[in-house]
Amino acid sequence: MAKGGIISAVQENSLAQELELVPGDKIVAVNGQELTDIIDLSFALADEEIEMLVEHADGEQEIIGFEKDVDEELGAEFESAVFGKIRQCANNCYFCFVDQVASDMRSSLYIKDDDYRLSFLYGNFITMTNLNAQDLERIKRLHLSPLYVSVHTTNPGLRAQMLRQQRAGLIMEQLHALNEAQVQYHTQVVLCPGLNDGAELEKTIADIINLRPHALSLGIVPVGLTKFRENCYPLQTFDKKGAEEVIAQVRKWQEKMRRETGSAFVYLSDEFYILAEEELPSAQEYDGFPQLDNGIGLVRNFIEQWQQTEAKTHGYDEPLALDIVCGKSVGQTIKKLVQEIEIKNLDVNVLSIENDFFGHEVTVTGLLTGQDIIKNLQKSKQNRSRHGIIIPSSALRQGEDIFLDDYSLDDIKKAFPDETVKVADDGSDLKKLLTDWYNIECKRTKAIYTWQSNAGYTK
Repeated sequence: MAKGGIISAVQENSLAQELELVPGDKIVAVNGQELTDIIDLSFALADEEIEMLVEHADGEQEIIGFEKDVDEELGAEFESAVFGKIRQCANNCYFCFVDQVASDMRSSLYIKDDDYRLSFLYGNFITMTNLNAQDLERIKRLHLSPLYVSVHTTNPGLRAQMLRQQRAGLIMEQLHALNEAQVQYHTQVVLCPGLNDGAELEKTIADIINLRPHALSLGIVPVGLTKFRENCYPLQTFDKKGAEEVIAQVRKWQEKMRRETGSAFVYLSDEFYILAEEELPSAQEYDGFPQLDNGIGLVRNFIEQWQQTEAKTHGYDEPLALDIVCGKSVGQTIKKLVQEIEIKNLDVNVLSIENDFFGHEVTVTGLLTGQDIIKNLQKSKQNRSRHGIIIPSSALRQGEDIFLDDYSLDDIKKAFPDETVKVADDGSDLKKLLTDWYNIECKRTKAIYTWQSNAGYTK
């Protein structure tokens, strides 16, 4: 079977529609160049005269010749950005989240990706242990920048130990190779108490800072542990005291970097501040939120979105009772925001849910399951009459109505048929829903590939 990208959708009034391309067609080659991913396709289409080899769903192939502007988009969407198999992880990390997933979940959750193409396209973090010379040459030639690199530690022996992969010890050589290729990158550390924290973290921060300006940022997130840890390396989570120590350690570096460069460069995930019961940094201290998708600054960004959104009404004619679903880690924050608004006849309950499915140490909203949500909504309904439910989009697969356990929004609607179920994408959506419930239907974020095994909390 020929390689190439299979079209999943064709945009209205696009070049693809004009060429009569349809979903199911496979673009095999452009101007004689075979295509391995959407990056190949994008570069190949950056020309004025195109000969495109297309294979239709019935197996028939044809060459379509056409002219276009160099920067004119094709206007087609593809089943996958990688035209073939995703590059899988060659490691066996102590903290791998995929190894902590229940055994009977959907197959896509067990994919341990470590693909530099997904790093460039979608910001997925990679360890680079499976990169070869040809990969590095392509990254340099096509200037695939920025990348997102899971460093974890710059100590070669410790990194090889934690990733259980000897090639992991080459991390500094690989980062220097990216520097020489003029490729920029964001970095992250999954911090594990007793392993890569303390003096090891101090060394890692110093080493990454010395790789600037190609190193753009360093994000530090705490290891996440579920109850499904059979045959896993014994790890611990951070407690309040441990989180306080990490914050104090990193704050010294942030203050130093801000004095010297004007930005902090090193950022901690929200969980550290929530665990330590410390106030979150201001929006300005996140310097544009360079690692928002890594859970760094999510809560502060949510607060900013809420505060920048105008309330649509001062009251409802009839009583309106709503439940807001969220994880334990953000429950108090959302309660404080809700208390800011005074809306006549509006009764809001923030349903901060314990994660029974993955275990109570998992507190992020993005790992709530449909069955836990339904169970808690049923309990909440026993205490009051309720008219509507607000579900956070972060608990759903991006662009779809499916939770991690394959429960769907429809399952929630069926469980509560007399109530209206709506989805909030962010802080702005939540405020709009609360203050204009009957008129607002929030738009969902478009689907992209975001499951990443070595970072943890995305789907």
